[in-house]
Amino acid sequence: MELANISLWIWGTFLGVIFGFLALDLGVFHRQAHVVRMREALIWSVVWIIVALIFNLGILLYWDRIQPDSAYKNSEAAIAFFAGYLVERALSIDNIFVFLVVFSYFRVPPQYQHRVLFLGIIGALFFRALFIALGAALISAFAWTMVVFGLFLIVTGIKMIKVSGKTIDPGKNPVIRIFAKIMPTSPDYHGQKFFVRQNGVLFATPLFVALLVVEFTDIIFAVDSIPAIFAITQDTFIVFTSNVFAILGLRALFFAVAGLMELFHYLHYGLAAVLAFVGVKMLYGYAEKAIFPGWPHFPIMVSLLVIVIILAASIIASVVRPVAQAEEESVAKGA
Repeated sequence: MELANISLWIWGTFLGVIFGFLALDLGVFHRQAHVVRMREALIWSVVWIIVALIFNLGILLYWDRIQPDSAYKNSEAAIAFFAGYLVERALSIDNIFVFLVVFSYFRVPPQYQHRVLFLGIIGALFFRALFIALGAALISAFAWTMVVFGLFLIVTGIKMIKVSGKTIDPGKNPVIRIFAKIMPTSPDYHGQKFFVRQNGVLFATPLFVALLVVEFTDIIFAVDSIPAIFAITQDTFIVFTSNVFAILGLRALFFAVAGLMELFHYLHYGLAAVLAFVGVKMLYGYAEKAIFPGWPHFPIMVSLLVIVIILAASIIASVVRPVAQAEEESVAKGA
């Protein structure tokens, strides 16, 4: 296990810059609630991608100074970051589908959706950091945890294929049921407020309940995505930073492509294949270290290429065989 021997000032600088970006986003560009249009979403999406690539370039140039004791060369660390970022970014596509369902179910006004996603991401950063620290500690203390994670990812990939196309009912979410027993909920929205006091009684607004479901959903998805990136690299600094940049770009990605997601109907299968692949890779990594030390190391570049090919193939298949055509052929076969 490669524990990140990173100076505190580097961690502090990274977190300071990230929270500075977030403060600028909410405090300046989105101080007033408004509907996020396609153009604005695309601009922010590109901005976050550029910021991630600049950070990736920094790893390529200065990794040997950031972590002198690392087993990675500068180029290997940069590839590991990019592969991890790509996997987390791809797996976040599923979040977009769920966000669409949640916002539709709670009828969240478009001008308040950004606020919900923004605060949801703040919580996601905390829980991701917690899960990464826990995962790193488990793998470091118990090498066989890699087998558990690997099998879990393979099973998750298989289940993802089986549940493809099934709808999600946020009303059945256990968080909503539990919260309803703790605090009364107002049936109406009150601007962008999460709580409102009526007749001396404190009520949660539907906006806060939607935020709870979004937060709970990200925790569930983190259970899949964190082991997935540990299959690519076990350097906690790379794992955490690639996760952060993938999450930060999720909001803009949602507003930019939410309406287009149905076009990529085969992408779900591609994501399932990626999970299964990284699960197998994690099993291979355990066997290489604990059972067959003579086995060749699985190159990170090969992992990156496999992931890119799988995702590209699923997207191309979606374009070549549109959803309407796929449904017609399915009906014809059934007849």
